[in-house]
Amino acid sequence: QVQLVESGGGSVQAGGSLRLSCAASGATYMVRCMGWFRQAPGNEREGVAGFNTGYGNTYYSDSAKGRFTISYDNAKNTLYLQMNNLKAEDTAMYYCAARVSAFRWRGSCGGREDDYGDWGQGTQVTVSS
Repeated sequence: QVQLVESGGGSVQAGGSLRLSCAASGATYMVRCMGWFRQAPGNEREGVAGFNTGYGNTYYSDSAKGRFTISYDNAKNTLYLQMNNLKAEDTAMYYCAARVSAFRWRGSCGGREDDYGDWGQGTQVTVSS
């Protein structure tokens, strides 16, 4: 298992930018996927972006494409989400998640919650219009 701690959330005006970070600790050598999810009040949690830590392939939801960039620093075991041109509808609690496995994973690390077993506590992002 890994422990995940998010940071970087805050309040920003529409059109602004934020960079979220997620520091992983524990069995990081077994992390195959890391992803960002978000949940707005009254909504289900949805996948935003995913990163395959072994092969570097990425996944973005339709709402994130063109505005958000996911990246991973292997040396720091830290996942990032650069969010640009933020909109009011991006307001949500953002969660970091990890998929841990003894086996390498070549496939996509997508936005399905069931693919991830470890979760952080979340960081709030509020975008005012």
